[in-house]
Amino acid sequence: MNFIQPVDCDDELSVEEILERSIHLIDIDGFYEIIQMRRDVRNEFIGGPMDQSKLKRILRAAHQAPSVGMTQPWDFILVDDDAIRIDFRDHVLVERSKFSDRLIGEAQETFNPIKIEGIMESAIGIVVTYDPSRGGSAILGRNTIDETGLYSVCLAIENLWLAATAEGYGVGWVSFYQESFLCDLVGIPSPLRPIAWLCLGPISTLMEVPDLERFNWRGRRPLEEALFQNRYGERLKLDL
Repeated sequence: MNFIQPVDCDDELSVEEILERSIHLIDIDGFYEIIQMRRDVRNEFIGGPMDQSKLKRILRAAHQAPSVGMTQPWDFILVDDDAIRIDFRDHVLVERSKFSDRLIGEAQETFNPIKIEGIMESAIGIVVTYDPSRGGSAILGRNTIDETGLYSVCLAIENLWLAATAEGYGVGWVSFYQESFLCDLVGIPSPLRPIAWLCLGPISTLMEVPDLERFNWRGRRPLEEALFQNRYGERLKLDL
């Protein structure tokens, strides 16, 4: 196995230099606002082309995500072929119908008006894949938790999502599909897995309230319910 030689670290930044640089480069309040603004977009796509320079920045942000063992196990398939998108949209609608049929009573009535994709309305689709073989068999950090490779891909997706939000675009994660169908549709070889089809493009607006909350599918969980101290179940006493 060949290992890359250590990089000369003479250009390392001190903590003070990092903080000084971040103060000049980052609007801290704006950063948190982007996190709060991010939405899973369905109805607000307006079509139209993507600005290529912004698209490159968004993809670069995704590719700069942390990954277990520096494996970077993701790839991004940009889909703008309408025939492929129509085939995928039709498949997704079939899977949506199957899910709806499993719901009973009020749950089905609540779900039916909810739009779950913007495949044709968005500018492009991005299929994000996970390659569990990337990096070989001895991956630093994955020896006891194999799923860390998959977690790494999710971090790349979050980077992409936040970058797109910062650029004024919307992102919608489509997950109503059979993996085997999507693999065949866009030629994903084994052992790669399709983790997400992301709809990306210009939007009319970002809704202040997430769709699932607006349609009364599920409300937000308060932060306080997710915080524990030392042991699960022991509530963290923190003034939030």
